[in-house]
Amino acid sequence: MKRVGPGPMGPERLLQRAGLGPVAGCDEAGRGACAGPLVAAAVILGGGRSDRIPGLADSKKLTPRAREACFEQIMAHARAAAWVAVPAAECDRLGIQEADIQALRRAVARLPVRPQYVISDGFPVDGLGVPGLGMWKGDDVCACVSAASVVAKVVRDRIMVQLDAELPGYGFAIHKGYVTRLHQQRLEELGPSPQHRLTYANVVRAAKVHAS
Repeated sequence: MKRVGPGPMGPERLLQRAGLGPVAGCDEAGRGACAGPLVAAAVILGGGRSDRIPGLADSKKLTPRAREACFEQIMAHARAAAWVAVPAAECDRLGIQEADIQALRRAVARLPVRPQYVISDGFPVDGLGVPGLGMWKGDDVCACVSAASVVAKVVRDRIMVQLDAELPGYGFAIHKGYVTRLHQQRLEELGPSPQHRLTYANVVRAAKVHAS
């Protein structure tokens, strides 16, 4: 499989050469969904040639099949990987930005290897206990962040498929909790489920339609 996306001389390699390794990347999946959990992941990749992940790229640029293949390679070759799922109700209680930050912190804290530096996608995350950097499009240019994005996305997609079996009718296995025409139609027909984020405007609107 041809390697695409972040190369081996990414930002984490430069940090390692400066004595700041190991470097962890962290990212989340599900922030924009109106149902299901927010999942954050953190990954420390191995430094050898044999540890490179074939086909690694930002999870949004990979097909589901390619993401699954990358996920298996990451879990087999990464030096450390961890994730955390924040339930919909907790996202409502905290607000999505705070839920995101806390999830990223928890994912990094769960790594069995302590990083010396953390690169997060987009915005910096404080409270990590180690120096960190928020990198614009980090999941597209930094291998460890790309790996974290893949782990978060695959774990969350698997959760949504499981929720589809537990709550049939909403189509969670198809749209993964994001706002689509199908999801909104089912939401208005069935009303919000325990997995819906009740503070989201489209869910509030659907609850009113269902109740009328």
